[in-house]
Amino acid sequence: MASEDTMLHKFKEIQIWESPLMKKDEDVLEAFAWEEVMCRQVGLGHRPVAHLWRHENALVIGLRDHRLKQAEEAMQQFRNKGISSCVRPSGGAAVRLTRGVVNLSLILPNPGHAINIHDDFKSMVEYIRKAILPWGGHAVAGEIEGAYCPGDYDVAINGRKFCGIAQRRLAKAYLVTGFIIVEGRGDELTEDIIQFYDQAAGDADEGYPQVKYGSMGSLNELSDVPSAEAYMQSLIETIGSSAEKVYTGVRPSVPRSEVERTVAVLKERYD
Repeated sequence: MASEDTMLHKFKEIQIWESPLMKKDEDVLEAFAWEEVMCRQVGLGHRPVAHLWRHENALVIGLRDHRLKQAEEAMQQFRNKGISSCVRPSGGAAVRLTRGVVNLSLILPNPGHAINIHDDFKSMVEYIRKAILPWGGHAVAGEIEGAYCPGDYDVAINGRKFCGIAQRRLAKAYLVTGFIIVEGRGDELTEDIIQFYDQAAGDADEGYPQVKYGSMGSLNELSDVPSAEAYMQSLIETIGSSAEKVYTGVRPSVPRSEVERTVAVLKERYD
């Protein structure tokens, strides 16, 4: 892997915002709508933003998952169990969220419409990897067979994935996003994803990830990271060290009405 200095973004300034923990009765789609609105603002000149957030109990699926014959029915079964469910606008496949799963989004300007997404993914991997170092874990990137939400930039320790990375592009800005399993047991989260695909696929035997037990783990299991809060603090310090000026503790100004409108648009588009 290339050195941290060549892979980490170097920002003149960045705003780091940690959203309050979303409760289980809150619609998880609101987090994605907030980021969509924030991304448009970054495209209009707002400084880059690093957004950290968690949801107590949610299932988030990808656009490809949504094409499965019984995807809506499967999502409704999760909702019936009190699990907030949505289709996210960014790439990737189904992911289970709990209070032990940290979501990180880098929201970046793209005025020249010329981005190298591979470099951005590598930079995201470095932030995530470097934030583990206080606990001694050695993370590497590369697709993990049998993991859910698979991709070339799966991040793993000892062959078990704890993080997946995706991206979303708008006209003048874009997001690089990652989910990071910090607390809990990887196989318990895997069980829910297998259940979703078993229900959503119907009689289809392809067109969705073949998820296997033993492929996922949490940072608590793999590297003794004690809590989501501890890891988020390490992430904030890691990201902040890459910028000349850092703004923390101040929520970016995102109109509530715009978030609500975006939720409605995303539901109409994907539900």
